[in-house]
Amino acid sequence: MASPLSPIPPPPFFSSSSTTITRRSLLLSSTLSTTLTSPPISSSSFSPPLDTTITDRVFLDFSLCPTYFRTPPNTSATATASESTPLCSDPTPLGRLVLGLYGNLLPLTVSTFKLMCTSSSYKNTLVHKIFPGQFFQAGRQGRSREYGEVHLVPALNLPRNTDTVDSKAFMLKHSRAGVVSLCLSENDDDYEVKLDSDYRNVEFLITTGPGPCPQLDNNNIVFGTVLEGLDVVTAIASIPTYKPSERIRLLNDLAEFFGDERAQKGRTLWNRPLKTVYISDCGELQVTKPSMSPSLP
Repeated sequence: MASPLSPIPPPPFFSSSSTTITRRSLLLSSTLSTTLTSPPISSSSFSPPLDTTITDRVFLDFSLCPTYFRTPPNTSATATASESTPLCSDPTPLGRLVLGLYGNLLPLTVSTFKLMCTSSSYKNTLVHKIFPGQFFQAGRQGRSREYGEVHLVPALNLPRNTDTVDSKAFMLKHSRAGVVSLCLSENDDDYEVKLDSDYRNVEFLITTGPGPCPQLDNNNIVFGTVLEGLDVVTAIASIPTYKPSERIRLLNDLAEFFGDERAQKGRTLWNRPLKTVYISDCGELQVTKPSMSPSLP
């Protein structure tokens, strides 16, 4: 007679010799599994914060001119920027902006901007573009100062700005009103000026709010902020601008499609302020310690 079937042994996990399973051992097993399968943490997540210490303070005074000013007849187009001959006979002051600059983060951009202010190179130059609810632009270079454009004299000896090829220079965002930024993607300097081997970009923009301008991020270099005078920024932003009709826009697009150079020149008039607003004075504010409030001259 056949022997009865022997009982099937239990799985090793449930054998009597195995350790009793507890809640603690299950939690430990789950933790180890998660630790082994989780991806390694990138070292970039531990990168130090950007140094936005305000190392320098400069001021820009803005004014309105009831007429579109021009260079006086006896003033040479290549005259030094330090000449203080007023280009508007009856200006209306708008107020002063005090700007704090991030010299540790962007030394070349800040030193160039500060030199432009201390040498009065921005003085008597126009705010040439205003984009309502976004930003305004100033510091456009032209072939002369006749129309309120910046003219860089060789004596300034501005260095080449290598900040423009440094990836960390583009990390700060245009997140609010009062952000000061070097124009790169928005630059509209005269085409012939850009062809000069000694060309240096000094055009800048200031955001006006109320919201951020994400379209400017990663394409322009934030190097400072408005410390005082946001009411002046708001006043400039409220100035009406030239807005082309839809028909003009379509004709301009067509001209650009056929390679007509006049298309680009025509667009320089878009978003121009209908009132003449310009930088009537500029300079540096001497501050003993970075943490102290500036003493206005």
